[in-house]
Amino acid sequence: MASSAKDIQLRELKDTVSQLKTMMSEQTEMIRSLRLIVEEKTAREKSLQEEVDYLKKKLFGASSEKRTLDIPGQLNLFDEAEQEQDLSRLDEEEETVVKEHVRKKKSTHADTFKGIKVNKIVIPLSDEEKTCPECGTQMELIGTEYVRREIIFIPAKCEINEYYTENYGCPECKQGTNDTGKPVIVKSRVPKALVGKGPASSSAVAWTMYQKYANSIPLYRQEKDWAQYGAMITRTTLANWIIYCSKKYFRPVYEYFHRELLKRSFAMADETRVQVLKEPDRRPQTQSFMWVFRSGEDG
Repeated sequence: MASSAKDIQLRELKDTVSQLKTMMSEQTEMIRSLRLIVEEKTAREKSLQEEVDYLKKKLFGASSEKRTLDIPGQLNLFDEAEQEQDLSRLDEEEETVVKEHVRKKKSTHADTFKGIKVNKIVIPLSDEEKTCPECGTQMELIGTEYVRREIIFIPAKCEINEYYTENYGCPECKQGTNDTGKPVIVKSRVPKALVGKGPASSSAVAWTMYQKYANSIPLYRQEKDWAQYGAMITRTTLANWIIYCSKKYFRPVYEYFHRELLKRSFAMADETRVQVLKEPDRRPQTQSFMWVFRSGEDG
C-alpha cells in the first residue's frame, strides 16, 4: 500500500511538472509575441515622432516664413508680407502687355529709391575746359545732363545736449528798492526729462525699442553698440528705459485702443507661447502667453 501511494504521488508530481513545462512554454511564446508587438509599436512610435518633429520644424522652424494658410474664412494677423509678396516681381519688374507677347519693364532708380532724400551734385568744368577748343571763345552754360546715381549710407552718431537756463535779474530790485526788498531773478524753463533725471531722450529710447522689437537685437548687443558710439549705457539701463516709457507713455495709448476694440462687433486674436525668466511667484520653466488683438474687417 505504501509503495502504491508513493507511485500515485510520483505520477501526480510528474503530471504537475509536465503541466508546468507546458505553461512555461506557452508563457515563453506569449512573451516572445508581446516583445514583437512592443518592438513594432516602438518602431511605429519612433516613426510618428519623427514625422511630428519634421512637421513642427516645417511649421515653426525657419521655413515658417514661407508657409501660407489656406483656411476659408480665417483672417491672418502676421502674414501680410507673405500675402502681399509677388514672386514674379523679385527684381521690381512690371509686366506690360504687348501684342502677342509679354514684355517686362524694369522699374527705374527713382522708383527704387523714392523714399530717400536726393542731393543733386553738379560736376563743374575747370576754367581751361570752359574755353572752346575750336575757336578759343569762352563757352556758356547751356544745361546739365544726368549721368548716374549712388546711395550713400551715413552711420549713426551720438551727441549730448546740455541744457542751461538763462537767468535774468532786475538791476533796480537788486538794490532792494521793491516792496519785498529782495532781488528779482527769472529763469527760462527747461523741458522735462523723459525718464526721471537720467540722460534718456525720445530718440534714444525709440531707437532702443526699434532695435529690440523690430530688428530682434537683444539688449546685451545694443549695449555693445552704444559703447562703440562712446556711450557706456548698460543693458539694465536700456531695459529700465523701455519699461518706464512703456508704462508711462504707451499704457494710456494701449488702454485707449483696448476700449475702442471692445466697441467692435468682431475682433481677432493671436496667442503666442513665450518664456519669461523672472515673474513673481512663477518658475522660469512655466509657460506664459502673449496675446495680440486687432479689429476685424468692420473697421
